[in-house]
Amino acid sequence: MPAPVRTGLAGYGLGGRYFHAPLLASAEDCEFLGVVTTSPQRRRQVSEDLDRPAFGSLQDLARAGAEAVAISTPAATHTALTEQALRLGLAVACDKPFALDANAARKTVLLAEQLRLPLTVYQNRRWDSDFLTLRELLASGSLGALTRFESRFERFKPEPGPPAAGGGTLLDFGSHLADQALVLAGPVIAVYAEMHHRGGPGGLDDDVFVALTHGGGVRSHLWGSWRQGAPGPRLRAAGTSGTFIIGDVDGQEAQLRNGASPASAGQRWGVEPPQRWGHLRRGEADEPVPSARGAWDRFYPAFAAAIRGTQPVPVDPWDAVATAAVLDAARTSAGTAQVQTPAPAS
Repeated sequence: MPAPVRTGLAGYGLGGRYFHAPLLASAEDCEFLGVVTTSPQRRRQVSEDLDRPAFGSLQDLARAGAEAVAISTPAATHTALTEQALRLGLAVACDKPFALDANAARKTVLLAEQLRLPLTVYQNRRWDSDFLTLRELLASGSLGALTRFESRFERFKPEPGPPAAGGGTLLDFGSHLADQALVLAGPVIAVYAEMHHRGGPGGLDDDVFVALTHGGGVRSHLWGSWRQGAPGPRLRAAGTSGTFIIGDVDGQEAQLRNGASPASAGQRWGVEPPQRWGHLRRGEADEPVPSARGAWDRFYPAFAAAIRGTQPVPVDPWDAVATAAVLDAARTSAGTAQVQTPAPAS
């Protein structure tokens, strides 16, 4: 068996503390070395939560023998830290949004290719129970050919609204929503968007609608909001033979926030109870669909395998460039009220 990949974590805010650290600690293919943070508060939390040290810099982490790092810091720091880590010889898994725009994303991917280092993006929502179930239905032919994909991340927290660390709703929620749409339906040829900004045009966007037209004819409608008091269904996917609809968001985030992890939950990890299953509908016919097990726990073992050269990275970083190009087009569309064509990824 290959030796576990010596991996560190940069950042110990909400994402680092509750999402990445438990998943890294649960991954047998990773040796979780510790956390890079300069915040005294975060360093105390690392000491209280983990039997691992806090490092003052990526250089210190590299000197401790790290081979890889997961970056979970504020969105505006992702590009600089990812490129710094790559130049230190570290493989990188960067949280979303991978970059603030497609040009920055493209530059970082090209750097990783030049340095011949594994680079991937933490698109954990590809391993959501609802999304995996939908992909199984499409693969089996139960839906027929996909015609329309509707996807939502909607919350009701108008005050204080979206956290600044996420870069706004389009970048934060939109990175997941657009990535899933691209995985399902392929490249996008047209983007239309509407956007509300908290406190006026200069504030963070807190409510976003994006309509995508894919080259194959599928249309995706995506909603991200912190102002929605009556959230719609998490997913609704219409095909030529039926429609799959599921109301509840995947439960893995709640498990992690409540202190569980893949290691502690074991076979219970990612399992959705029957009352949270989606339904396959064909007119009056309504069939409950058992949910696939949510599998965020697959990401870091897959990343480790890529570093050891036994499989590709779990998320191709060029996918993140394509997603960023769609979000760039959405931002322009929202400002002009006109349909936009995304720039090519490469």
